[in-house]
Amino acid sequence: MTTHERIRAAIARQPVDRVPYAVWCHFPEVDHSTAGLAQAILRFHQRYGSDFLKVTPRAHYAVEDWGCVESDKVLPDGHRPCASHAVNAATDWKKIKPLDISSSAYGQHLETLVRVLLDKRADAPVLPTVFSPLSLARKLSGDRLNQDLRERPEAVVEALEAITDTLLRFVNLCLDQEAGGIFYSIQAASHRFHSEEEYARFGEPYDRRILDMAMARSPLVIVHCHGDELMFDRLARLPGHAWNWDDRVAGPTLREGKAKVKGAVIGGVSQWATICEGAPDDVTAETRDAVAQTDGIGLIVGPGCVLPPAAPDQNVAALVKALGGKVGLAL
Repeated sequence: MTTHERIRAAIARQPVDRVPYAVWCHFPEVDHSTAGLAQAILRFHQRYGSDFLKVTPRAHYAVEDWGCVESDKVLPDGHRPCASHAVNAATDWKKIKPLDISSSAYGQHLETLVRVLLDKRADAPVLPTVFSPLSLARKLSGDRLNQDLRERPEAVVEALEAITDTLLRFVNLCLDQEAGGIFYSIQAASHRFHSEEEYARFGEPYDRRILDMAMARSPLVIVHCHGDELMFDRLARLPGHAWNWDDRVAGPTLREGKAKVKGAVIGGVSQWATICEGAPDDVTAETRDAVAQTDGIGLIVGPGCVLPPAAPDQNVAALVKALGGKVGLAL
């Protein structure tokens, strides 16, 4: 099977020649350069040969043109936190207007995507990373978001509309360039940040607009359920082809999650406790357990989120080898 055929079969819960897998990572040393980031992603793919190829930009690409400032500090997972927010008062939501993709960091992400797509090494579906509108509203405002949702919901809704407009145009441009789909990250459907009622009102309607559009145009829409205390039942009902979450830490298990979603599940291996801190045998054991939980059907083995840059090469290679994949030239 080709990578495209293998992913399609996993989504349809049909037999595969081998269980597909994917790993992805931040590259903070080069992620301010579209050419540098594209080459780092392609070298990473040459090494591990994932069945889909996620373009992972710097985390604040999606909010910097609205006024967020990224810190210079790199956290252990490879992203930089926000040094200052764009929304520091309720009136600041008025500043959040639809962006011109071509002159923004979204345009840079699109350029990186195109550079990867045009390279002959990109022999798998190539996906941009897209953050949900309510997730971006928290990046823009930090902890004051919940107060503004209670006290000035109309101001936040106006900003959410502008963010959604921007994301819809960005996703369409990516698909126009023949991206293989999207990797859609929802960080807001967690009880740690919102109630079910808040997500139902301020999160889910915008997620559905974007996901419905992507589903109509794309063969691979991945719903990344970020964090813990997940509203998993609600996330499982969203439009999508595959669902990714930290099953080893946040739950539910792969077996439980597969029973709730209609497509494939992505996970099975802990990016921290096993890939980063464990030994190759630990990675192999978790990989085999993931296959056993799902009978190897409707499964794409991977981490629950980005691999830490410090993840040992031999551990990532152990995941690949456990599934019969090929490990390429050393990074």
